[in-house]
Amino acid sequence: MTVPAVRTARPVRPAGPAGGAPGRRRDRRRGRWGVHAFLLAVSLAFLAPLLLAVYASLRPYEETARDGYFSLPDRLSFDHYRQAFTDSGMGRYFLNTLLIAVPGVLITLFLASFAAFAVARLRLRGSLLLLMFFTAGNLLPQQVIVTPLYVLFTKVPLPYWMSDSLTLYDSLWAVLAVQVAFQLGFCVFVLANFMRTLPREILEAAIVDGAGVWTRYRRVTLPLCRPALAALGTLEFTWMYNDFLWGLVFLSDGDKLPVTSALNNLRGQFFTDYNLLAAGSVIVALPTIVVFLLLQRHFIAGLTLGANKG
Repeated sequence: MTVPAVRTARPVRPAGPAGGAPGRRRDRRRGRWGVHAFLLAVSLAFLAPLLLAVYASLRPYEETARDGYFSLPDRLSFDHYRQAFTDSGMGRYFLNTLLIAVPGVLITLFLASFAAFAVARLRLRGSLLLLMFFTAGNLLPQQVIVTPLYVLFTKVPLPYWMSDSLTLYDSLWAVLAVQVAFQLGFCVFVLANFMRTLPREILEAAIVDGAGVWTRYRRVTLPLCRPALAALGTLEFTWMYNDFLWGLVFLSDGDKLPVTSALNNLRGQFFTDYNLLAAGSVIVALPTIVVFLLLQRHFIAGLTLGANKG
C-alpha cells in the first residue's frame, strides 16, 4: 500500500496594512508626498502677490524705499490700513458696491431662473436656439462694446430722481444694467441644464392638480433649485464685487464709484505710496475672502455646476 504524499503549504509573506508589499507602500507614500509638495508650491505661487501686498502694507514707505520690499522689517504697524480707509472714504464706496452687487445678483437670478424654466421645463419652439443665444452672449468680450454702450447711455433719459445727469450715464443704474446683462447668459445656461435633471413627474403632477406656469415655477421648480441658486449667487456676488472696468467707464462722479475703482483715489498726481495702496487693496479684498470662507462649499460647487448635467 502506497502512502499519499503530503503537500506542504508554502509560507505566506505577511502583507502590510493595505494588503500590498512594503516596497509598493513606500512608493505610494513617496508619490503622495510628491503630490502634496507640488500642490503646496502652486498654492504659494498663487498666494505670493497677496502675501507680498500684506507684507508691504505693514511697513513704512521710507523703510521699503531705503531697503527694498524683500528686506527684513524694522517695525510693523497697521497705520496704512487706518489711513487707507479714512483718506479714500471707503465706507461710502463699499456702500456703492453693495448697491450694485446685491440688487444685481437678485435681478440676475430671478430673470435667469425664469428664462431657464421656460427653456428647460416648458415646451417652447426654438428653446434650444434660445439657449444657444444666451450661451453665445458669454463668448462676447466685454471690452468690444464699451464705446457703443458709452454712446447709448449718454442718450438714454432717466427721471431726475434716478440720476443727477438725467441720463443713464454717470449713474449706478448703468453699471447695474451692464452687470445683469453680461451675467444673465451664464446663469441661464447653468440653471437650464440643472432644471433638466429634475424629475418631470413632479411637474406633471402639478399640472394635473391645476397649477399654472407661475405656480409651477415658484412653488415646484425654485425650491428644487436652491443648491444651484446658492452656488450661482456666491459666484455672481464675487464677480460683480470684483469688477473694475464698468465703474471707470460709466461713472464720472468720484462719489459714485465702487470700491474697486475707488482705489485710484490713493494714487497721487506726482507721487504714489505703494504701501498705502497695498493696504487699500487688502481692505478691498477682505470681503471676498470672507465670503469665500463662509460659502466655500457653494463656491466650489458653482465652479463645476452644470458640467455634468444635461
